[in-house]
Amino acid sequence: MSLKLYRPGPGGLEPSTAVNQDYRTRLRSRRWRLPPLRNPDAQPVTAAAAVALLGGLAALTFVVLLVGYGVGFWH
Repeated sequence: MSLKLYRPGPGGLEPSTAVNQDYRTRLRSRRWRLPPLRNPDAQPVTAAAAVALLGGLAALTFVVLLVGYGVGFWH
């Protein structure tokens, strides 16, 4: 038992009803509590399409490197 949690009262030790104030909430800026931004023009992309696009870019990069080193463009 701690006197921080239990205060002496007329009936003995009683639980504290004090609200735990966190100093960090006062230090936070209000600008970080912005409402979510809506973008009606955005088109959702499926995970498969994203993986296919990135895989295709990786394969294209690999082919460009192979061809570049093969013809002697990069020594």
